[in-house]
Amino acid sequence: MLKRLIPHPILSLVLLAVWLGLVNKITLGNVLLGSFLGLVVPAITAPYWPNQPKVGRPLVVVQYILIVIWDIIVANVQVAMIVLFKPNAKIQSKWVTIPLELTSPEAITVLAGTITLTPGTVTAALSADGGALLVHCLHTEDENAVRDGIKARYEGRLMEIFQ
Repeated sequence: MLKRLIPHPILSLVLLAVWLGLVNKITLGNVLLGSFLGLVVPAITAPYWPNQPKVGRPLVVVQYILIVIWDIIVANVQVAMIVLFKPNAKIQSKWVTIPLELTSPEAITVLAGTITLTPGTVTAALSADGGALLVHCLHTEDENAVRDGIKARYEGRLMEIFQ
């Protein structure tokens, strides 16, 4: 019964948080409307989500979020330093292929989003077989270090969370 009322509880909480962030004011009316949206939208879209991803290890989820936030802060400073102090002729933009061990579409989506959220990198494409991501780096001298860093910091944790 509860699964039918709240088919995707995490999505419901995210929708509530996004709504409260958008209205930028926490009032009883906003919380009620956000809760209503958080219940109705997942209930209406539930038939389009036949296989709900299994998210395990909640402490690893929290650890992953904290690592991503830290990496975003550090990358902001690094990109600012590149933009402000590195001459254009010395910027070495590179395309890096990241081979994936992840098989879950949700995990691959989170990884691609994490890479894009981190300033200085953007996920440009997923290979047709889903086995690799193409990532553009604003500046790097070592493509292998970028690939290994992404795999070590993000992919392993996402495998723990989603698989």
